[in-house]
Amino acid sequence: MSMQSQGLVFNSFKELEGTKLGLIKEKFAKHYRVWGVGPLPPVKVGDEGLNERGGATSIPPDQVISWLDSCKVDKSVVYIGFGTQITLTKHQMKAVASALEESGVSFIWAVKEPMKRAEDGDDDQSLIPHGFEDRVKGQGLVIKGWVPQLTILKHRAVGSYFTHCGWNSALEAIVAGVLLLAWPMQADHFQITRLLADEVGAAIRVCKGLRSVPDATILARIFVESTNVGQPQRVRAMELQKTALNAIKEGGSSYQALDKVAEELTSFGCNRTEMMKTIRSSL
Repeated sequence: MSMQSQGLVFNSFKELEGTKLGLIKEKFAKHYRVWGVGPLPPVKVGDEGLNERGGATSIPPDQVISWLDSCKVDKSVVYIGFGTQITLTKHQMKAVASALEESGVSFIWAVKEPMKRAEDGDDDQSLIPHGFEDRVKGQGLVIKGWVPQLTILKHRAVGSYFTHCGWNSALEAIVAGVLLLAWPMQADHFQITRLLADEVGAAIRVCKGLRSVPDATILARIFVESTNVGQPQRVRAMELQKTALNAIKEGGSSYQALDKVAEELTSFGCNRTEMMKTIRSSL
C-alpha cells in the first residue's frame, strides 16, 4: 500500500472496517481519498453464474450442486478449504479427517494434489488418510483440485466454512452468510480472525498456526455445533451478510464510495458514465 498514491481503494466496507479506514485516512494517507467499496463480487459470466477463482476440479460443478441439493436440512453442511497457498501436513489431514468421521456432519472438503514440502522434512502434504473416502461415502464429498467455492458457499445447505481466513475467502463467506470456523495460519490471517471472531463475533476460533494440529475430538464438537442454527456466531454472520449486501446496494456506503472514486477519476479525463456502467454491471 503506497501512501504516495492519489487515492486508496479497499475491498471492504465502512460498517465492517470504518474505524480502520478512518485511521488510514487521518494518520497515514493524510487526505480524504480513502474508500471502502466492497465487498466486490467476481465478474459475472454472461447471464449465468459467477466466474469462480481456480482451475480444473475432480468433480464437475453440477455434480457438486446435485449433491448439495440432496441435503434436506439447510445450513447443515460444513465446507472445508484452505485457499491457494495453504497445504496441510499428513498429521493435520489426519486430524481433520478424524474429526469429520467422529462428528458425522455432512461436508465438502477441498483437497489439493498430494505433494512433499522440504521445510517439513519432505512430509507428505494434502494426503488423504487411507480408507477415509470409503468410510465417509454418503456423508460428504472430497474434491481434489479446485472447487466452485462461491457456488458452494451460496448454497442453502452450507452453514459453516472451516478456513484459514484469507481476505477473499472471508468476504465470500460474509456475502453468503456462512459461519466462519477460523484456523489462521500466516500473514494477515490472524488480524482477519481477530476482526471477525473477537470484534464482530461472526466467526469461531478453532486453532492457530501453520504447523499446529487440532485436537480431533474438539474439532468434531465444533463441527457439530456449527450446524446449530441458534449458534450466536451464526446469527451474527447472518446479520453481517445483510449489512454487507446493503453496503453495495444503491445508496449504501460502498455504493456511495464508488461514486466518489468515479468522481475522482473523471478529473483525469475518464468517461464517468461508461466507467460506472462497466463497474456496476459486475455487481
